Amino acid sequence: MTQQDVRVKDYLSKRVVTVRPEQSVEEVEKEMLKYSKDGFPVVNEKEEIIGMISVLDILFRHPNMKIGKLMSRKVIAVSSEMKISDAARIMFRNGISRVPVIKDHKLVGIFTYTDALRAHIERVTPSKVMKLKQTFERVYNIPIKIKIGWVKINELIPTQIQINTMELEGRKYELKKGLAEPIIVMKSKGGNIIADGHHRAVAAHELDIKELKAYILIPNTPIEFGLEREARKHGLKSVEDIKIVEEEYPGVFYIISE
Repeated sequence: MTQQDVRVKDYLSKRVVTVRPEQSVEEVEKEMLKYSKDGFPVVNEKEEIIGMISVLDILFRHPNMKIGKLMSRKVIAVSSEMKISDAARIMFRNGISRVPVIKDHKLVGIFTYTDALRAHIERVTPSKVMKLKQTFERVYNIPIKIKIGWVKINELIPTQIQINTMELEGRKYELKKGLAEPIIVMKSKGGNIIADGHHRAVAAHELDIKELKAYILIPNTPIEFGLEREARKHGLKSVEDIKIVEEEYPGVFYIISE
């Protein structure tokens, strides 16, 4: 399974504690203490999610009050088929640490930042590097060696015209936490070409990080890769030339109950 194939369904937590709108504040408080949780999805008799209730919602409320009157009726949920990276960006963008996961209109699990980090750590980056190495060796008929080192951000030449805001914020978060994986760079005649890691490179630039760790693919004879020609064609000379755009993601549900 490649990283592109990894979906929320592969990492979600299936054991989900839910509550009903007719339950009281006192009952939900006990559930929170029992399971050490600060909030729960609220579901109806069909197990369809209709809201979320948090400890802040019930704070200082009468013990007998029904949570259906206190729950948040606007819920951001994601599809079980959504990419891990997209779900993580949605959480980051909305300032939430967990999202309900929906399949066929039913609640099937919860996806959290911890799940996203677990998926990130399990990425098999070396296999991606080897695949690139083998592809370029086959296309250019030249041996390529791999070196792990540090590259200067201001010397990188991008090959991607634009990146999206949500993933950029996610990469900034990873860099701040020391969780970002190395980028992949091709040593071309004109300099270091970014083969993979444009969001990380821009995130580092915006955080005033001068260098990033990288897998550097070096041909045994200096050549100009097609990636360098494409960069020149689009006027890409540095990471500052990459456009940052908004992007919408399929599989996001905004559930607003009546």
